[in-house]
Amino acid sequence: MIRQGVYLVLVCVLALSCGRTGEPPSTPLAIRLTDLFNEKSVVDAAKPTPPPARTEWRFDGPAPVPAPAAFAPTRGWEAGPGVTGLTITNGMLTGRTTSPTSLVRIERTSGIQVADQLHSIEVRIRVSAGVNLSVETSPSERPAFAAINGQMLGLGNEITTPITAGEQVQTYVLTKARPLPASQIRHVFIRPSDVAGATFAIESVRLIFRREHLASIQSGVGWQGMREVYRESITSRAPERMQFALEVPPAAWLDVALGTVDEGPVTFTISVRGDAGSSGDGQILLEQTVTTPYRWEPRAIDLSRFSGQDVTLVLGVRAPESGVVGLWGAPVVRRRGASPEPTAGAAAALGRPPQGVIVVWADTLRQDHLDAYGYKRATAPSLRKFASDGVLFSNSTSQATWTKVATPSMLTSLYPSTHGVFNFNDRLPAAATTLAEVYRAAGYATVGFASNLFTGQFTNLHQGYEEQHEDGSLPNQGSSKTSREYVDRLASWLEAHRDVPFFAFLHVYDPHDPFEPGRPYDTMWADPAKREAHHQDLEAVRKVISDPLLKLFGMPTRAELVKAGLDADAYVKHDVDWYDGSIRGLDTEMERLFERLKGLGLDDRTLVVFTADHGEEFLDHGRTFHGQSVYGELTQVPLMMRWPGVLPAGRVVNDVVQTIDVMPTLLAISGLAAPPEVQGQSLVPLIRPSGGAAGPSWRSRPAISEKAITNPARGAAPAPHDTEAFAIVDGGWKLIHHTTRPGGGPEFELFDFAKDPLNLNDVAANHPEVVQRLAKLVAGWRQMARAGRFAPDAETTKGLTQEQLQRLRSLGYIR
Repeated sequence: MIRQGVYLVLVCVLALSCGRTGEPPSTPLAIRLTDLFNEKSVVDAAKPTPPPARTEWRFDGPAPVPAPAAFAPTRGWEAGPGVTGLTITNGMLTGRTTSPTSLVRIERTSGIQVADQLHSIEVRIRVSAGVNLSVETSPSERPAFAAINGQMLGLGNEITTPITAGEQVQTYVLTKARPLPASQIRHVFIRPSDVAGATFAIESVRLIFRREHLASIQSGVGWQGMREVYRESITSRAPERMQFALEVPPAAWLDVALGTVDEGPVTFTISVRGDAGSSGDGQILLEQTVTTPYRWEPRAIDLSRFSGQDVTLVLGVRAPESGVVGLWGAPVVRRRGASPEPTAGAAAALGRPPQGVIVVWADTLRQDHLDAYGYKRATAPSLRKFASDGVLFSNSTSQATWTKVATPSMLTSLYPSTHGVFNFNDRLPAAATTLAEVYRAAGYATVGFASNLFTGQFTNLHQGYEEQHEDGSLPNQGSSKTSREYVDRLASWLEAHRDVPFFAFLHVYDPHDPFEPGRPYDTMWADPAKREAHHQDLEAVRKVISDPLLKLFGMPTRAELVKAGLDADAYVKHDVDWYDGSIRGLDTEMERLFERLKGLGLDDRTLVVFTADHGEEFLDHGRTFHGQSVYGELTQVPLMMRWPGVLPAGRVVNDVVQTIDVMPTLLAISGLAAPPEVQGQSLVPLIRPSGGAAGPSWRSRPAISEKAITNPARGAAPAPHDTEAFAIVDGGWKLIHHTTRPGGGPEFELFDFAKDPLNLNDVAANHPEVVQRLAKLVAGWRQMARAGRFAPDAETTKGLTQEQLQRLRSLGYIR
């Protein structure tokens, strides 16, 4: 049985509008053309055209290009560690593996600068033994095999698929979970098998880029990106036209972005026919030629003159050659000045819903490093003012201590044990309903900004967004300071959507490492004279860091700092000084966002939530980084909300709350029904204890944080990834149950939560009765959370039609 609230995009499709869930309103807030589209929408269908030239390596017939002399016998393919006898035999690249980490590679020498992106990799191969085939890519000009072996840790580049061992050649199509620009594919590495002693024979290796893929499919709905900015889109081809019959709402306008993946000119036309039964294009509203590929060009088309009329909206594409692709990014008919509409039968908890909702998700931000929470440095004066104008929650607990796991918990109001996202490559089940999906179904314009791959489509968290900015769209890929760029983009988006209901998710990365902030914040607390020495110390200690992942990030333990001959406390102090400067830089960008809201007249119409996914450890428990424990420096995060004139100014809530409470709170304030599976509860009774609409009262209950076993490397997970722990905060106490602890240590730790928020003084021996009571609560909670675990997508989609399944696949919700 498919859960209620699953695939809200399909609710909109079936209702032909997205005004709200349940019965569609007579005047919807938004009419999405992606939801109206079907095969009958297309007229003058384009004739099939030859696809672009393939990027393929074969080993039969003449060699397509000269190979380097050293690798001419293998047509440029090179044997790496764990492969012997690489040669071409009977038109196939053959060899034998001598270890589970065998590698062969080829250098890609053409098409490097094309702004396309990879769609999939097709490998035709025969393997005598093994379980998995893996493919890796590298942007480096000449990467060392050893470096690639070290990087194949599940860090987002490797693709793995099960293989069928035997004598028959099999075709394997591998699709990356995250976008990969063509310019980032300089070398291709293949691990033919994951066992030693396997023979293999490769018939062909083919890279299928998006342009080639689009040429092979029919026009329709998909999730299309231009330089890593994605939109729900309709793909069409010259000379096709698409027709959409609709009743134009009052004060309507068409919100759309135009784009193409072809080099030549593409002309987009938008017209309206007043008589739905007539033919032709009717009155032309837009005629625009696009000559720059891989760039979205947003347009706002006024439809107010047709208010109340039944019309046919016609979208057309022209080009010198048939089959040239035109992309219509997130085409939506919206109503200017429309007010948000609560779910049928519901009411906004605070009397009226806000026009807009913005969630700011700050990465790696400790609660105790904000002056709003009593920190000695003025790291965030704008946020301190923000909190004083709204509501501050003094005891907010995150459900996980790294972004991959914490983000889906906040956006679905589900514990990690229920949503099932624990490891690097895990994806949120499509059956889970995200906050953005609920707002999208209610007719809101929705946009998301991801500062790393964990908060976007790699985790399946793009569900519900009409527009999604992935981290690959950022101009400086080596920097963690993303708020300035994303505040600029959000400000422009808000200006375009200032007259419609909207929801925006803004993930900012500034406090995350590398900690060194930009000017002038780099010297606000850090001594500039020590900068170079600190960088040298980092490289020195990196050599002795044992864990591959932490070595990559440069995150030592206290013992490793001592081993490198460094003063551990002095080393970490410099990082803290930079960390605090990065927070101050983020705070300045938040002030710019608040100013922009005022300038657009949206300040008193927008509910803004500022919170964080987790904290950061600076040797509080002997380590640096995050994700390795559930101690207070990682679990306690800021949470503050402001909506001038509606939320009480200066209110401080001391009750223990959780990040899973954010989603039901926002939906209650917006008058929208929360999905029945949510595990958080609305904070409205704490925000306004004696006011607002009648509804559930606040139930004080324990807060839970989880740390699962993670495996960033092949084989057994090294410490600290090999541990599992659960933390519970209840009745002034915090208990940590270390359920898996290969390195030893106590099974239970108990802390006085109010007096010891960083969990430095274990008092379990003094209070065995408290340990026993809280241990029982944790055990009961674990049973509850696991009982609600989602079934695999393959099971939850069994009741859907083939058309519905294809829609979900095209949007990337299921794979």
